[in-house]
Amino acid sequence: MERVLLHTCCAPCSLSCIEPLRSEGIEPVAFWYNPNIHPWKEYQARRDCLLAYAPTIGMEVRVQEDYGLKDFVRHVAGDIDHRCAYCYEHRLEGTAKYAAEHGFAAFTSTLLASTYQNHEAIAAAAEMYARQYGVEFLYRDFRSNFRAGNQRARELGFYMQKYCGCGLFRGGPLSEADRPGPGKILTRRRRPDRADELPFDAAKRPARQLPRRSFLPFETQGFRICEYRPATR
Repeated sequence: MERVLLHTCCAPCSLSCIEPLRSEGIEPVAFWYNPNIHPWKEYQARRDCLLAYAPTIGMEVRVQEDYGLKDFVRHVAGDIDHRCAYCYEHRLEGTAKYAAEHGFAAFTSTLLASTYQNHEAIAAAAEMYARQYGVEFLYRDFRSNFRAGNQRARELGFYMQKYCGCGLFRGGPLSEADRPGPGKILTRRRRPDRADELPFDAAKRPARQLPRRSFLPFETQGFRICEYRPATR
C-alpha cells in the first residue's frame, strides 16, 4: 500500500481524512508538527489525544516536537491579521521538508478538512513547498467529511478543542447550539496555581475513571468528564 505523510493538526480532523485515503489504497502516516498551538496544555492535550488514538486503528505517528510559542509570536506580532498565512506555511514547509528527508514521495494535511480554514491558501502553500523540496503534494478536498468526522470524534470521547491553535483569539465556551446534545462531554476546568486554592477535600477525592472509549489523558491535562444536561427554562 502506498504511504503518504499526513500532517495532522489534531485527532478529530484526522477522522475526516484517514478512511478516505485508505479507501484509495493509501496508508497515511500521521505527522505531528504544530508549533502554532499554545498554551502548552492545549498543545499537549491535542498531541496526546492523537498518540492515544492512532494505535487503535493501526496508524503510525511521527512526532516532531516543537512547542514554538516564542518564534510564532515573533513572526506574527507585526501583522496579526495575516497570522494564518504564516501558520499554514510554517507547518506545511516543515511537513514537506520532513517528507523529503524521510523517504516519503508525497504529503497532505488534515488542514484540508476544516470548513473554517482558508482552503485555497493551504493548498497553495503546500504546492509551493512541494516544489521546493521535490516531493508531491497529494491534494484532496476532505471538507465534505468534516461534520461527520467531528461527530465521530465526540462519540469516541476525543478532546475537542475550542479554537484553531494560536490562542490569540480564543473562543469562549460552546454555545447551546454547538453542543453535541445530552451525554458526556469534555469541559475545561481551571487548575489552581496554589494548593491553598484547592477545595479542602480535593487531595482526598479519588480521580474519576475515563470512559472506556476515551482517548484523553485528562489527569495531566486539566480536564474532567462531566455530565451535560440542557439548561431548564
